[in-house]
This record gives sequence, C-alpha cells and structure tokens, in this order.
Amino acid sequence: MQFVDLLDALPVVQMRVGPDVAVSGICADSRQVRPGNLFVAVPGVSVDGHDFVGPALAEGAVAVVGERPPQALRGLPWGSFSYAQVPDAREAWGWLCAVWEGFPSRQMVLIGITGTDGKTTTTTLVHSILRAAGLNAGMVTTVNARIGGEEIDTGLHTTTPDPPDVQRYLARMVEAGATHAVLEVTSHGLAQRRVAGCDFDIAAVTNITHEHLDFHGSLEAYRRAKAMLFEGLSGSFRKPGMDKVAVLNRDDSSFSLLQPIPADRQIVYSLGGEGDVTAGEVVTATDATRFSLHLPRGTVQVVTPLVGLYNVSNVLAAAAVGVALDLPPQAIATGIAAVHGVPGRMERVEAGQDFLAIVDFAHTPNALAQALRTARGMTRGRVIVVFGCAGLRDREKRTSMGRVAGELADVVILTAEDPRTESLTEILATSAAAAEEAGKREGVDLFRVPDRGAAILRACQIAHPGDLVIACGKGHEQSMCFGTTEYPWDDREAMRLALQGQALRTLPTARGMQPET
Repeated sequence: MQFVDLLDALPVVQMRVGPDVAVSGICADSRQVRPGNLFVAVPGVSVDGHDFVGPALAEGAVAVVGERPPQALRGLPWGSFSYAQVPDAREAWGWLCAVWEGFPSRQMVLIGITGTDGKTTTTTLVHSILRAAGLNAGMVTTVNARIGGEEIDTGLHTTTPDPPDVQRYLARMVEAGATHAVLEVTSHGLAQRRVAGCDFDIAAVTNITHEHLDFHGSLEAYRRAKAMLFEGLSGSFRKPGMDKVAVLNRDDSSFSLLQPIPADRQIVYSLGGEGDVTAGEVVTATDATRFSLHLPRGTVQVVTPLVGLYNVSNVLAAAAVGVALDLPPQAIATGIAAVHGVPGRMERVEAGQDFLAIVDFAHTPNALAQALRTARGMTRGRVIVVFGCAGLRDREKRTSMGRVAGELADVVILTAEDPRTESLTEILATSAAAAEEAGKREGVDLFRVPDRGAAILRACQIAHPGDLVIACGKGHEQSMCFGTTEYPWDDREAMRLALQGQALRTLPTARGMQPET
C-alpha cells in the first residue's frame, strides 16, 4: 500500500516530507521493523518512540509517522525515507492499522461495551444473544477473542489489545462472514486510542466507579475517558439502515454524564427505576437467578446461572443491546440462559469439599463489595476472602478495599496481587489498617499472608462446613508480576491445590524471596 493512501485515512496530517513510497507493513516497535515497513513513533510512559526512529530506519523502515516536527529529529538520513507529522501518533496508529486491514469495522455492526466492572460478562452475554438470534457474531474481550469456532487468548493481563491486534481480529471476523462484532473497551484502550479506526454503532456502559486513578490522574479524567466511546458515536462512519445507539444505566452515576451526549437513540436499563429494559420478581439462589425481563416488545422469563444483583444489571445491559438491534425477546432470553459463566468471574472450584470455593476477578472497591454481598447470599456460614492490591496502581484502592473487606467478610486474608516494584509489606499494611478500622483484629479474623498460594491454602484450612472461601482480584489471569517479571499464576489452580491441602508455589514469595526492586 502506498504511504499517501495510508495518510489519507488520518484525521489530520500536519506535514509530509519526502516522496511517496510503497509500505509493506506497519509497526510501532523498532525491534520488530522489517524492510519496507512504516514505523509509528508513539510516545510512551517510560520510552518515546521518536528516540527509536534511527534504529527503525536501520532495520529498513521506509516511512515514519510521528508527532515531532522534522527539524526536531536530528541526525537522521533525511532524503532516504518519508515522514509525516501528526498531532497524536497513538490515534494515527489506530487509523493506520484500520485502513491497512480495509476498515473491517465498517463491514459489520460494531458494539462497544465499557464500564468499570462487568464489561467482560456483559460482552459475553451480548455475543451469546447475537448467536441465539441466528447472527454470525465475533467477540473480543480482555479474556479472549471468539472468531467463528475459534477462541484466542488475548493476553496475560486485562486491557483492550493494541490497534494491530484489534483490527486483525475484526478483519478475521469479516473473513469468517461475521455481520456483528462486540468489543470490550477499557478506559486505557480509549485514552490510548487503541480503538481509533473502529466505527461503533452501539455503545453500552455497565457502571463507572473508582478505578485506574494511577493512570488517569483523577476520577473525572477516568469518567471522561469512558465517555469517549459515546462521544465518538455520532461522528463515526454510518452504515446503511443502522442507527447510532447509546445504552445507558439509569442506576449508575454515569447516567448524568452520558445521557446528554448526542445519539440517534438511547436505550435505558434499570434494576429498580424507570427504563426501556427492567427486571421484576428477581429470585436469587446459590446456583441461578430468575426474573422477569421487561422489554419494549414484551416480557420474558429469564433463568441465568449468573448470580448476584450486579449480574442482573449486566444482563439488563446486554438485553438493552438486543433491544437496540430489535432482536426477538425470546432470542434475548435464550442467549442469556446459554452463558453458564465467564472465566474467573464467580467461578466455582469443586473438589468434594464441604464448603464453597470461588474465584472472582473483583479488583475494585465496588466489585469487591458486590462479590462479597453475593457471597453472603450464597452461604449461611462465614465468608472468608483472600485478596490483595496491585503495586504501581491506584493507591486509594488499598484503603477502600481493606475497609470493604473488613465490613463485609467474616475473615480477611491479605496477600499479593501484582506488587510489581513496590513493597508488598507496605501494600498489605495499608489494607490491613483499613480492615482493622472496620472492626477486624489481626491474628483473629485478619491475616497477612504474602504468598498467594499459602494465603488461599490458609483460607481453605480454616474453612468450616458451610463456609464460603472466595479469592478475589486475579480471576482468569495467568501471571503475577513481582518486580518486572511475570511469574506463572492461576487462582483457579491455586484453589484446586488448596482444596487438596497443597499450596501453588510458582511465586517468589513461596521461596521466601522478596520482589525485585
């Protein structure tokens, strides 16, 4: 593809220097550049892609897109490559990847799901509803991508994939004949423009609560990042016969933020208030939830293996997407019932024990509170929670989550959760102090066990018949970061071993080591 043809897809090009050239590929990592590639110089948190233009050219790049003016890039072999200056290289990267793949999102109905908690579950529910309605649909979440009959792991930790992967997944869906695609969209993915070049038709929100303040700087900035999905709806590429629809949660504080943003239509859902999609006669049990789903086209009875009122809200969000697409109510109910669970979301682990053992991804104060309230309704015994807080991330969560656990659980066991280069001892101390303020007593119903495998084992060892043990924070993730190293880790495997009286010992803390700093 020619360089000028790629540039034509960008919202703004401030300057172009050099001749038009044929481009063989697009890359934002100088180490992966191949001869004939276009290199995108993306400024990062710790490194700046502009500092690697020289190495990229040495590897054979023939064109560069960056934010700096040419005169600020000194010592380069000008005349031997082409350069384009743009105001936002990250955004340009997304658009370049989209045009490279032939704008796949313009060939399908594209649905974006954002929010603090419940995104993966809601995305999975929407995908199931689409399939139940007889539609060929693909899906990309922070857990996996589903294209046709194929399932692809999307990474170790949770965020929207980078632009090349997002556009490649969408292009493969088009190749597989998909007419619809549903994409989980994180605040990082929006702020870092990873979904630039994705033309959404439906934007849905679960909730917006306290999270990622380490990255966004403030709750207001975090809320603005989430709002970007809705702000981009009206101006995006329009597909024949498809409205731009916003799906909003009346029960959440995000409603007042998102409701004024223009859209062709708004579909509102609510657990306890007025809305286009609501629930009635909700009956919860330890293994299922039943309720009446009220839709504009009628009421259907829903039975879902997903438990907890927060999952009823997730179901309503997914059903509202079905309403936006004018899908039959029975197809919506069938699709909901077909989702038996999402990896690492209130996932039970069974080994013949006489108490419940659950792994959940809850890693925010709101999600932890919801998980513990749901756990309380699943047992007449004690609720024993194992959790930690990540290093180099939002520090305020450590106090909030310690307080939540202290108030809602009977026994709190604090442990590691990706401490990275921070002191694990200090992280645990902060959460422990908050749990103590909530009434817990160290050594009685509050424990600090730095090794996560040993912590989960301790929880299972102290559990009585009828109790519930829940490990929160890691869910489906397959690694844990100590220092700068990712070590293999799986909470579900750790729970299985703990139920057999053993501790999973893949972390440095299991060998008495401290995280590298």
